[in-house]
Amino acid sequence: MTTTRPRVAIAGMSIESSTFSPHRSGWGAFTLRRGAELVAHYPFLADGAPLRDAADWTGVLHARSLPGGAVPADVYESVRDEIVATLRAQQDEHGPYDGLLLDIHGAMTVVGRDDAEADLAAAVRAAVGPGTLISTTMDLHGNVPRELAQVSDLITCYRMAPHEDAWETRERAAANLLARLESGGAPKKAWLQVPVLLPGEKTSTRIEPAASIYADVARAADLPGVVDAALWVGYAWADEPSCRAAVVVTGDDEEVIVREAEQLARRYWDARDDFAFVAPAAPYEECVATALASEARPYFLSDSGDNPTAGGAGDVTWTLARLLAEPAFARPVEEGGRTAIYASLPDAEAARAVAAAWAAHGPRTSVDVEAGARVDDGPHGPVRLRGVVEHVSEGDPDAGIVAVVRVGGLRVILTERRKPYHLERDFTAIGLDPRSTDVVVVKIGYLEPELYDMAADWMLMLTPGGVDQDLLRLGHHRLTVPTHPFHAFDTEPKLRAELL
Repeated sequence: MTTTRPRVAIAGMSIESSTFSPHRSGWGAFTLRRGAELVAHYPFLADGAPLRDAADWTGVLHARSLPGGAVPADVYESVRDEIVATLRAQQDEHGPYDGLLLDIHGAMTVVGRDDAEADLAAAVRAAVGPGTLISTTMDLHGNVPRELAQVSDLITCYRMAPHEDAWETRERAAANLLARLESGGAPKKAWLQVPVLLPGEKTSTRIEPAASIYADVARAADLPGVVDAALWVGYAWADEPSCRAAVVVTGDDEEVIVREAEQLARRYWDARDDFAFVAPAAPYEECVATALASEARPYFLSDSGDNPTAGGAGDVTWTLARLLAEPAFARPVEEGGRTAIYASLPDAEAARAVAAAWAAHGPRTSVDVEAGARVDDGPHGPVRLRGVVEHVSEGDPDAGIVAVVRVGGLRVILTERRKPYHLERDFTAIGLDPRSTDVVVVKIGYLEPELYDMAADWMLMLTPGGVDQDLLRLGHHRLTVPTHPFHAFDTEPKLRAELL
């Protein structure tokens, strides 16, 4: 128990990494924050906020990336080693930290290494020593091997998918940390893994059974003797032994936390065959035919196999090649065609070429460029964009150059770098009006809140790519056996929690 304002460090590394994508998430993928900039990144640590005033917060280093492919070993090790070196140097100067907020995703894959977050947490623990409380905050699509749960004194994750509670979860992790520093110290943890691995698009908390299961997580967390309860879905697009669902309930009442952890695990296991896609899901042909036949406008289609926010390379052209050949979009609307937006295709060389043509010849110049499949050409090679340039802008903090090329009634958003299109302003800022468009195709899984609210109707397209929703055709071979739905079970799993 501390008698003065506690000293708390913040550190971490956050990325979701598909091992089925050829993309590599190097230094260019990461945003690095240190010191005061890192502390200020957390809304609940704004000047004057109660949590900000409750402790002395120190930003060490946090590296965050859009989901993508595996992280090169040298990038990960440089981040880890800087965090460790900075923690040691700061403690040599100012004394031990009372607490540390470890902000990770839980689905980081590092080339040549399993369970990278467990390695990071162990390195942090070695740097701060056993007397510092570590509170780990995670995405619910992360994995929780025993080593990660063991090293973390407190550990939690989101309870909503889509992740509308992302900041709320981090705040809860910080508040729990300060509360335990004030009284109680490190709680006990009941941990177990559940041998189920499903994609997020089948486990959305918008629908059952996840809605009720996660309501039960919140119920368990509020019980006397419990500090927190968390249920992880796991990350379906990595091929590591720890990729599976997990439960951790923390608290001081051993009987209660074990009972609740096992109950949550049993509920998840029992519902394993009840999880379904969050929207009607079908192959490309059925989705496009349904969208064109519907009177709902705008009609959103999710190009899910190459979703960059799940780890896809983002430049798979399989769907776009088919859209370019669709008769309904092949002619302008004034000639009886239909309108569509495709968001988006990253290709630095093609985006620069379109920008150069715009600069040389002005708006509505014609272009003929090959684009896409520079990183992931497995499903389809580059596509040819022969059309009219309707917009070019530079300096987008995520995408760099952004161009809109109209091919018939189809407007293709071409970017210098990968960027997810989740907000209405992402479209309107470049002169597009998704609300008045017939069909909007976005590289995503389940629709993020603004798109979901905007869509008059929508479908999930089952398309190929590094985050293919058809998990069985991806070729996992390193998962712990048995894991549903990859393996048959001879007997029911025991689902017994371990006290850590």
